[in-house]
Amino acid sequence: MPWPRLHISYAQKLFLLASVPLVLTVTAIALLVAGQARTLAEREIAGLEHQLLEAKKRELRNYVTQARNGFYFIYGSAAPDDDAAKRQVMQILAAMIYGDEGFFFVYDYDGNNLVSPRQTDIINTDQWDRRDGEGTFVVRDFIDTARQGAGYVEHLWPKPSTGEEARMITYVTSFPSWRWAVGTGVFIDDVLDTVAAARAETEARVQRTFGWIAVITFGSLLLVFLSGLVINIRERRLADAKLKELTQRVLDTQEEERGRVARELHDGISQLLVGVKYALDIARRRLANDDPRAKDTLETGAQNLGTAIQEVRRISRDLRPGVLDDLGLGPALKALTDDFRTRTQIETHFETVVFRNRLSQEAKIALYRIAQEALTNVERHAGATQVKLDLRGHRTGATLRIADDGHGMADRPRPHSGIGLRNMQERMDQLGGALRLLSTRSGTVVEAQVPLSHLLPPQEGSPNTKRPPA
Repeated sequence: MPWPRLHISYAQKLFLLASVPLVLTVTAIALLVAGQARTLAEREIAGLEHQLLEAKKRELRNYVTQARNGFYFIYGSAAPDDDAAKRQVMQILAAMIYGDEGFFFVYDYDGNNLVSPRQTDIINTDQWDRRDGEGTFVVRDFIDTARQGAGYVEHLWPKPSTGEEARMITYVTSFPSWRWAVGTGVFIDDVLDTVAAARAETEARVQRTFGWIAVITFGSLLLVFLSGLVINIRERRLADAKLKELTQRVLDTQEEERGRVARELHDGISQLLVGVKYALDIARRRLANDDPRAKDTLETGAQNLGTAIQEVRRISRDLRPGVLDDLGLGPALKALTDDFRTRTQIETHFETVVFRNRLSQEAKIALYRIAQEALTNVERHAGATQVKLDLRGHRTGATLRIADDGHGMADRPRPHSGIGLRNMQERMDQLGGALRLLSTRSGTVVEAQVPLSHLLPPQEGSPNTKRPPA
């Protein structure tokens, strides 16, 4: 089952054209701002974490240094196998408990715990294989660090107050002659909580930023929508006004054309037919009286009747030339040119390049009416002695050019506002073509160009290959 086609109105297309780039741009800016904010915040948080941990490390180092200074006189003067000195130092370290969680510990290099005042159950037990919740051999790391002299170890260790593992930083130093690893640690969950709070605050700021950007974007879209609505209403009013004006012009044009036809019927055909009627009446009376002049009167009436028939044909041709439908645009323009030359005695020439009857019906009518209007303007206003019409097809369409040697439109008031020129322009607009007007004191050129879309393929334009050219 095929998907239904989505029909979008012109106003919706304008709204999408304005809103989609705005949304994409704002989204890109929001992502860029959020990324930059997170990067900067992470840098600041990392700096804060480093400072807090360094403060903890300095604190631990001070504890160990103070403790060592407290019993260094004992360790410094004792032999490696002085058990009494070792017991004395272990008693001092076991008594050095600080804060709620702080304590000192001692492990020998074999992993046996010697001092652990907060966890007495592990004293004198082998802790070499002890691991924390992350699988780290904590005691081995203590001993390796002590063998290297001193250093810090970060690990998990049960908190004495809760018994649950928490992250800890331990400073370990060595008593090399006794093969001891001595140290103390501090839990850094407060540091981790501070860092987590800073990250949460950063994310909250980013979310607030996204929220404000969304509000601004929504406001912008609402403004675009309201602006488009106002413009749409205004354009509709203008379009309605133009439509009313166009409708009125069409009605005026129809009335003008009806008036012209009525005048021609009244001034021409009606008078001729009245003359024919009078001639027939006179001929009837003369025939009744055996007047020999009846024949002359009948001949006069027949001549007037022939003239009336010609007038009817001329009016019919002006309204809709049959040659345009039967033979094409070229012969119709040739007949129009010949008639114009005969009627006005203005030297008129028509040229065309042979291209078979390939123009669409709309294009033929439009170009023929433009030629009619242009010749009418020449007859009424130009004062020209010579007119040239040229019709040619080319790669971009077809062009009709009408040029005269009159005095141009410079002396006419508002030459470009006449209804005839407006009709020409509107015909070209309907076809998507172009109308160009060039007027100087030495003449006027009207050029109408029909786009290539109104040239039919040869097989469509002329099914009979012997058809006359357009």
